[in-house]
Amino acid sequence: MPKRARSVRVDAVLVQAVIAGSLSFSHLHDLAAAAGQSGWKAWAYPVSVDLLLVAAWRRMRELQRAGQPASGPRLWFLIALAASLGANVATAGLLDLNDVPASLSVVVAGWPAVAFFGGTLLAHTSAPAPEEETPTQSLNGSDDQKDPLPALSTVEETTDVAAPPAPVSASTVPLPPALIEQALRLAAEQRAATGRPADPDSVRLRLGLPPSMTASVAAHL
Repeated sequence: MPKRARSVRVDAVLVQAVIAGSLSFSHLHDLAAAAGQSGWKAWAYPVSVDLLLVAAWRRMRELQRAGQPASGPRLWFLIALAASLGANVATAGLLDLNDVPASLSVVVAGWPAVAFFGGTLLAHTSAPAPEEETPTQSLNGSDDQKDPLPALSTVEETTDVAAPPAPVSASTVPLPPALIEQALRLAAEQRAATGRPADPDSVRLRLGLPPSMTASVAAHL
């Protein structure tokens, strides 16, 4: 039910706009014809005034939404509004359309140049594109510049944890008998190949043990 009432309201607004636009269009045409503009030229004047009015209003709103000054479009909107209102008032019986002043004929004859100039300026006054947002934290040097420091400290902590600890004694890390037997066999192979005592670290590497087990291997060689 509320939706139907809203559609009736929109239709009423459109009808009112059509009626007001038609009357204004007719008054502008009559004034232009009375000022010496005949034929299609008299019909072109209301089109020119209304288009300038709408274009200036639209560009003014675009600039205002973008937060930019809209003095130029506002000026052309007021000029077009004055032309439209002036035509409506002049044709309301305050002016003899059969004997218009020469000054009004001059204004009507000069309107196309004014409208062309205003339309050209409006066409080249586009609303600026919205600026890209920049992270405020990066500009202020807050969180984005502080992040690398914890990252470095984390890397250092990780490196410290991954670094080989100091060798422990064989009594604290005993080797199983099978591993001791294999270590002795590898040590004998090294002595036979090099003629020198086996290196505990080399034996530990061949056994696949961590560096902390070097002392344990050496204790059994």
